[in-house]
Amino acid sequence: MKLKVYTADGTNFAEKEYDTFPQFEGTKGVALLKQTVIAYQANKRQGTSKTKDYGEVAGSGKKILRQKGSGGARHGAKRAPQLYKGGVVFGPRPRDWSKTITVSARKLALKRALYDLALDGGLSVIERIEVAQPKTKQLNTIIERITPKGKVLLVDTAWADNSALAVRNIARVTPLEAATLNALDLVRHQQVIISEQGLQQILARANA
Repeated sequence: MKLKVYTADGTNFAEKEYDTFPQFEGTKGVALLKQTVIAYQANKRQGTSKTKDYGEVAGSGKKILRQKGSGGARHGAKRAPQLYKGGVVFGPRPRDWSKTITVSARKLALKRALYDLALDGGLSVIERIEVAQPKTKQLNTIIERITPKGKVLLVDTAWADNSALAVRNIARVTPLEAATLNALDLVRHQQVIISEQGLQQILARANA
């Protein structure tokens, strides 16, 4: 597949053929990509939400009113769910939301996400991500030349000090290392800029 490879300053680009870039026919891998994205999202859930039921809230179990003659409803203990500060019925309990993702599924989902992104024109390659000084304006100018608007995922093999300091103040840009990139990261962004070394590392992971 041919991809646009921009110069380090983002002013010019040339199309380059990547033989190891994934190719798909039709909708192959789309269902697996969806399942993998759902699994990634589920694995991010903490599962620590919890409410106290009737037996856990503080309070006496004594009947608060006599059964008849009060002119009101018949109540039991003040821990009852219909009373203020009573127990919660069918409330959330701690649980494990995690799902298992096989290595082959991760690789195939990553390939499909890369392919879809490149097919939609959202994947751009830059020779290298570097700035002479840790200045946000310098890096932001380069990014705007490639993708003027919208949220951008910026991927490199390792972030140099100057680049790391420059990118952290750009609200629409999310920096990421190629070693930790997954299908969920690609699905969440419509525009992705990857350094050449970063792309080679990602392709090596996907094709391993």
